[in-house]
Amino acid sequence: MKALKPDCRLVKIILICAGIGLTAGLAVGATAPTNAPAGPAQAAKPEELPAWLTVPLSLADALNIAAAQNATILKSKQDLEAQFGVAVQTRAIALPQVAISSAYRRVAEDRLEVFGRGFIPSPNVNSWTLGIQVIQTVYDGGRMQASLRSARLLKEQALLDHQTAVADALLAVRTAYYDALWATNEIWVREASVALLQKQLDDTKRRFEAGVVPQFNVLRAEVELANAHPPLIRARNNYRIAKQNLVNQMGLNLPKTVLEDVPLQLSGRLEQEPWDIDLPTALSLALQQRTELASLRKVEELRREGVKSARAGYWPSLQVFAGYGADSRRFTDRFTDEVHGWETGARLQWNLFDGMLTQGKVRQAQALEQRAMVDLDDATRRIELEVRVAYSSFIEAKDVLKSQEKVTEQAMEALRLANSRYEAGTGTQLDVLSAQTALTEARTTYVRALRDYAVARARLERAIGAGLKVETKSAPGP
Repeated sequence: MKALKPDCRLVKIILICAGIGLTAGLAVGATAPTNAPAGPAQAAKPEELPAWLTVPLSLADALNIAAAQNATILKSKQDLEAQFGVAVQTRAIALPQVAISSAYRRVAEDRLEVFGRGFIPSPNVNSWTLGIQVIQTVYDGGRMQASLRSARLLKEQALLDHQTAVADALLAVRTAYYDALWATNEIWVREASVALLQKQLDDTKRRFEAGVVPQFNVLRAEVELANAHPPLIRARNNYRIAKQNLVNQMGLNLPKTVLEDVPLQLSGRLEQEPWDIDLPTALSLALQQRTELASLRKVEELRREGVKSARAGYWPSLQVFAGYGADSRRFTDRFTDEVHGWETGARLQWNLFDGMLTQGKVRQAQALEQRAMVDLDDATRRIELEVRVAYSSFIEAKDVLKSQEKVTEQAMEALRLANSRYEAGTGTQLDVLSAQTALTEARTTYVRALRDYAVARARLERAIGAGLKVETKSAPGP
């Protein structure tokens, strides 16, 4: 796929957003592999694969690729350029207008002119005019100043909206990356469960052949092993889907040689990174850093300028002009410049009555200003709710993960004791199978808790606007 060259004006925004949580790693622990096998991969020659499929992909790599290729970010970039164009149009009213005009006229030979009571044939005649004029509005009731401020606010609002789109897109990439790592570790858990049950079946068969246990124990072990295969199959399929979703979120196209499983390797690890934040701090940061609120504040200012621009219709407008022109005032067969020279002047216009057009524009602008205030209040409440929900989910994930930290070790010790008792003849096969099931459940819960913690933290960081700058005083101009 041909890489798109990002606009240099947007690189700073993208890198700021891409820096959120780049240190977050992802795996279950020292015993869990970084990548688990996910079924048979589609055979493809190495030379046919793009670079991002030939090396392990980190979270930072995924975010950087998405910053350059994600469709949402690319569309937002074009929306930003379009808004910059609107800003140029808005400020045009305050700039001088330069126009060149010309006209040429030729009278046909067979044209007849009436003179008295007779008809006089008209000779070949030419006439022409040529001029250049500069017009500058000097005063228009404040509309020019409002237009200049509106142009600046439009650029700042567009920049903030783009930052919002980038942050949302990168959050989706982070979530997809965490899901892929979770699926990787889920495969490891299910494969470990199958290995334990296979070992149990082999041991039970040996005991049955030795006449120590009945055939029922063998059948029970076979059933448990058979029941463990569907979760493994589903885990491998979930991993394939998770990788495809991650590739889609990054905005990349898969090679034609890759039909089923994507040969994508992940280098991250699911692990808990301590992060302490309280709810009041989170709410305060969100109100300061969320680009959505900053954008709506710009909209409110824009609507206020719109009211000023509408009220300008009550006042007169004054224009000054200067120009140079040349023309031929008499018909002749040859071009001449009999009249030429400079001209200057001023034009004053005041619409004393315009059919209440200005009054209607003012009422519309005032209503839009009030609507902008309501939108800002509503967005503030929604963001506060989003922060509270994200914070609650983060605390839940943090507590669940903490409660599961030692469960896996306890489940492994319980399985060891169950096996020891079973081998000594003081325990039952049911005790061993129950301990194996408990261990699998503990591992499953733990890897899910790691994933939930990573996602909850990413969403809370997004909710408080972490990593985004809302200062737009230096917004680039067209």
